[in-house]
Amino acid sequence: MKLERFHGNPILEPQPKYWWESKATFNPGALYEAGKVHLVYRAIGDSDVSVLGYASSVDGFHIDERLDKPIYVPREPFEGAGLEYPAATHPEVVYFSAEDEVEEEVSYVSGGGGWGGCEDPRLTRIDDRVFMTYVAFDGYSPPRVALTSIHVNDFLAKSWQWQTPVLISPPGVVDKNACILPEKINSKYVIFHRIFPNILIDFVDDLDFDGKTRFLKGEFRIRPRPSYWDSRKVGAGAPPIKTKDGWLLIYHGIGERDPGRYKIGAMLLELKDPTRVLTRSKEPILEPEVWYENEGWKSGVIYPCGAVVIGDRLLVYYGGADRVACVASAKLDALLDHLVGTREAVPSFIGLLPVEAGVTPVKPVKIKRIIAYCLKCRAKREMKNPTALTLKNGRPAIQGTCPRCGTKMFRIVKA
Repeated sequence: MKLERFHGNPILEPQPKYWWESKATFNPGALYEAGKVHLVYRAIGDSDVSVLGYASSVDGFHIDERLDKPIYVPREPFEGAGLEYPAATHPEVVYFSAEDEVEEEVSYVSGGGGWGGCEDPRLTRIDDRVFMTYVAFDGYSPPRVALTSIHVNDFLAKSWQWQTPVLISPPGVVDKNACILPEKINSKYVIFHRIFPNILIDFVDDLDFDGKTRFLKGEFRIRPRPSYWDSRKVGAGAPPIKTKDGWLLIYHGIGERDPGRYKIGAMLLELKDPTRVLTRSKEPILEPEVWYENEGWKSGVIYPCGAVVIGDRLLVYYGGADRVACVASAKLDALLDHLVGTREAVPSFIGLLPVEAGVTPVKPVKIKRIIAYCLKCRAKREMKNPTALTLKNGRPAIQGTCPRCGTKMFRIVKA
């Protein structure tokens, strides 16, 4: 079963007249409150720093309101406030191609062509507060998960009195794709996040993180499935939606056979124990096929950050090619029936190694050309004169030069 793209996509595009969103408007988080869908989206403009904008829609498809100023900007050093961005400022930092997902723990390139800031928001309402998780990136350190919140009345009134943000993921590790379950389980909050290549799940007593002594641990994990479309990595998309058949989690995945393309899938989690995967979509429910999913900062990327239910339809909001925001939908019952129907046929592999699951992993695709990210050109290019070497930490890498400007380029390779 596939999601149906809205014929009016993209629903949000960059606006050159506004400096803060002149280059990209994508990866929107979504919340359905007071009879409308509220979208908080990532925007990149002339400064190349990610900020968050706001738009809303009554029917979930057509934008009725869009603010002309950002509603959330970097305020803390860990999200880029007051810092100079990469290049000569941090010559010791090596940036790799965004394709090098397997090495995310030692390298990171911000999507959308930007140099950090507040990225990829997810929204969850619990009681009288709207919690927002997002990626905080200062431009050179490993990006981390940040958390803030706002009273629901202030949110609806567009009085942007956000609580001071705090980091909730550990330092030194690339951690992204965080979202919060909208209900407590056994009196605990449930937080999903992602450290390559797994979706991680934590149970916490409260959301009062101090940013210094207590961080997410990754207590449980949902792994990629060898031999399936999501065999390389998976990441949580929108906060899970409660249904009669379980928690519906929309997620993104990448496969070893198609490593350059993000696809969207769905899984059902046990209502009383969301660490237990009941079923996962055998095939993607959406793949990057149309122009606005392939023409932008990164071709072949569809990246879900929000989902709501209006009437009998599920609406999924996603970024296209790290440049625009889009929506696709399906009848909720039809999607649930499809997932339940594949429950016995498709293993979920939560916590299982490939051998234990009885599946032979596919072989990684050999890369004929060496593609890396040039910091000076701020673009991916085919490396010139690639040479194998070993880094100080013992990891193998490829070193070469940019064919356009001659800047030294690196790419980590699998051990």
